[in-house]
Amino acid sequence: MRLLRTLLIASIGLGSPALSTKAAELRAGAGAVVITPPAGTPMAGYYFARAAEGVHDELYAKAIVLESGGTKAVLVGLDIISTTRDLVADARREVERTTGIPAAHIMISATHAHTGPVLSGRGPKGGDMGRDSNPALAFRAGLPAKIASAVQLAASRLGPAKAQAGHGHETSIAFNRRFHMKDGSVGWNPGKLNPDIVKPAGTIDPDVPVITFESPDGKPLATYVNYAVHLDNIGGMKISADMPATLAKSLAEVKGPDMLTLYTTGCCGDVNHIDVTWPDPQHGFENAARMGVILAGEVFRTWPHLKSIDGGPVRVKSAIVPLDLPPTRPGDVAKAREIVARHNDSKAAQPGFLDTVWAYKVLDVAAREGKPNEVEVQVIALGDDVAWVSLPGEIFVELGLAIKKGSPFPTTVVAELANGSIGYIPAARSYAEGNYEVVSARCAEGSGERLVAAALKLLGELHTKGLR
Repeated sequence: MRLLRTLLIASIGLGSPALSTKAAELRAGAGAVVITPPAGTPMAGYYFARAAEGVHDELYAKAIVLESGGTKAVLVGLDIISTTRDLVADARREVERTTGIPAAHIMISATHAHTGPVLSGRGPKGGDMGRDSNPALAFRAGLPAKIASAVQLAASRLGPAKAQAGHGHETSIAFNRRFHMKDGSVGWNPGKLNPDIVKPAGTIDPDVPVITFESPDGKPLATYVNYAVHLDNIGGMKISADMPATLAKSLAEVKGPDMLTLYTTGCCGDVNHIDVTWPDPQHGFENAARMGVILAGEVFRTWPHLKSIDGGPVRVKSAIVPLDLPPTRPGDVAKAREIVARHNDSKAAQPGFLDTVWAYKVLDVAAREGKPNEVEVQVIALGDDVAWVSLPGEIFVELGLAIKKGSPFPTTVVAELANGSIGYIPAARSYAEGNYEVVSARCAEGSGERLVAAALKLLGELHTKGLR
């Protein structure tokens, strides 16, 4: 209730333009804390259990703290599969307790790496994948304090800063993974060189927003990069941050080891890295590194074209949006329980993949007892030049594009899996097409469009030219 009250206060004016319209000197600070779990920790990302056998590269909680016009805000990126409302609430409370930054001014997002730990609080599937094991519980229990430590470090480094923003354009590492097939269906990940593919059933978002922060004498402090592609290159049993690890390493080699790279994932619920027209394999650490180098190259190409942006003020607003549950029928819960039981019995005849996906969805929906999902949409604005938008799930790409198109801010960053997640949120038109994301969706048709409307309303309210 305390968090909800804080969010409601934010939505009616805390840090709003009406209270802080005078621009002030921008201050920024950045910090990172390792959050890598130990060997033996259950890993997230799939519909079968596995435990980490080692570490390929570290996982981080990264934070950028911004202050201008008397208001502070925090951008956090986590190298994990998702965020949950309870994790975000715990972390926000700890950050507010240790730094004084209001809980409602903190945006916490996940990169969606499939080579990190299972996160507790994600329904029956998480429990079956090891969520309730001692290593998983220990990771979850310690994560809020580590997030707060990253924010504390960033806050301790607050100093005068210059900000620049620009946009790259990258089309070679992201592809829509839903396809119209010759039989009239819409396929999902139909395989490379599949002769039954007619054309993609959706688009991609090639935009690469880049926002940099430097000290007045030009020392790089932080670079914020966002891109819409599903992070699932590697699989296997080793902990890894996937593509963002190479991105950060590549940028640091040019800008120096003290510069923090904070990567967030754009709307890519129906987008991944597989080019079905290219016969070569695309998986493993090698492909993650290839993608990281390509994305870093686009950031490098963008740097000379970055434009100085207004240093403030910082403004924040949030809204709680109710999303209806998808329909279920009498008998669905009993059927779902039977499917899940077979799925978890190695000696039983295994159900089909989509049947398993459907069953876990039904159990999650039933557990809500008819209560809509209450999710948060948050906007953090820096002057009238840059705005960051949080969305609570794996969002279809066209929904993110709609927010960018309708936003009054020249640079609008949309971070999915932020401030909680309810899983896949397809575009309304995709519900009739079916397949994996729709079968998995814990929200009703039209939910994504509700989020777009809420985001655009907040963006309009925060842009000073939109004030009455």
